[in-house]
Amino acid sequence: MSTEPKPYRGPFRADQLRSGDPYELSNGHAVYVVPAGGRHADANVRGAQVLATDPDVTEAGMDAGFSPEPGTLRAPDIAVGNVPAEAGWIRGAPPLAVEYADVGQDEDELRAKIAELLAAGTRHLWVVRLSGARRVEVHEPGQRMRMALPGDELRAPGVLRNPVRVEALYDPKASMDATLRNLLQRAGYEDLEQVREEGRAEGRADGRADGRAEGLADAARRLVASGMTLEQAAAALQLDVAFVSAAAAQSNPRT
Repeated sequence: MSTEPKPYRGPFRADQLRSGDPYELSNGHAVYVVPAGGRHADANVRGAQVLATDPDVTEAGMDAGFSPEPGTLRAPDIAVGNVPAEAGWIRGAPPLAVEYADVGQDEDELRAKIAELLAAGTRHLWVVRLSGARRVEVHEPGQRMRMALPGDELRAPGVLRNPVRVEALYDPKASMDATLRNLLQRAGYEDLEQVREEGRAEGRADGRADGRAEGLADAARRLVASGMTLEQAAAALQLDVAFVSAAAAQSNPRT
């Protein structure tokens, strides 16, 4: 079976499909989209939170429909960039797309989808393999596919600021660690130690315990303002949720 888009034109157009219809289009041919299993769905969320929180990312989505031309409609599991908060299918393609492949994956259809997205303008496409040995296939226009293994870092210059470890795209702990790093950077911190040191410095400068407390309160406000939940900020700073909640309710963090 061919791994490229079908050579003859099908009868359907993207504007004939509605949001929520279980189909994509390849050269006008309807492609049924199989619902995701539990492992696929869980990994999808893990990867999406890492990529969407990268400090340089302003637009991202899951299962967003892209229609570069009327007979094509493709919805990557994760799209980073070119995901406007508007109704209707999105023109063009995302700069970075991620697909998860598990047991039962239609390999021919996957290769056709990859080819269409790259032809439409996607610069980086990662296929996360969940069955067998965990790995990520890296596809880029004009380049041979290369393999990345757990422990390796994935990069998308011009799309992501931070490299992404392979396991952060599916492993809960690795995903949360990477997400925390991203949220700290969005709040103006490089890492957790910088947050804690700022609180200690406040205490030293004021010469009293409440100086440190105010430094931690300010850090908590900045973390919550960056998008962290109260629970995430409390865990990051090793504080009580009640303390973080009270700090967040006060004035905005200093700039």
